[in-house]
Amino acid sequence: MKTQIPGALIFLRLIIGLIIIVLSCLHIDYYKIIAITFLIIGLLTDFFDGTIARHLNISTQNLRRLDSTVDQIFFISVIIATYIHCPEFFKTNAFKLKILIGSEALTYLISFLKFRKEIATHSIGAKIWALLLFATFIQITIQCQSALLFNICFWVGLLTRIEIITIVLILKEWTTDVPSFYHARKLRQGKEIKRYKMLNG
Repeated sequence: MKTQIPGALIFLRLIIGLIIIVLSCLHIDYYKIIAITFLIIGLLTDFFDGTIARHLNISTQNLRRLDSTVDQIFFISVIIATYIHCPEFFKTNAFKLKILIGSEALTYLISFLKFRKEIATHSIGAKIWALLLFATFIQITIQCQSALLFNICFWVGLLTRIEIITIVLILKEWTTDVPSFYHARKLRQGKEIKRYKMLNG
């Protein structure tokens, strides 16, 4: 039963993303409070699915790939819901948003072209960006605007996408849980790398 917890948390995050879209379409009362609550729950499931899997020694490649895929679906769902709730923010920041989305798509394209598999590096930089992204979504949900936080999120997101592309280009073989491009270089040289129990692998 314990071994099913990580998978259940991953699918819970998928369901949460879809629920947020429905709630935004319905324009329900107290949407902001409910949406932020679901965002926090989604963030917690993202943290605990991997932590529990590693603790139980069941952090398989398939589970990590599923985690990455659901992460993308979840974030896309949150973007859609936030757009429905605050369309003006997206119109005002359309250029930067297109760059971010394009850079994210580029990481997947390069990974598929090289390895025929999706991204699953779970780098430390990407995790930091995910936290900034959550904070930015919360601010937008509350205020329908974000200036300083969004700009920080934009530049950190761009830098971490560049790092992920660098990791993919450096690696000889598709690998999950690569903390940084430095660790990718060590893997390319055939060396062991230190992974962090609370963060990856």
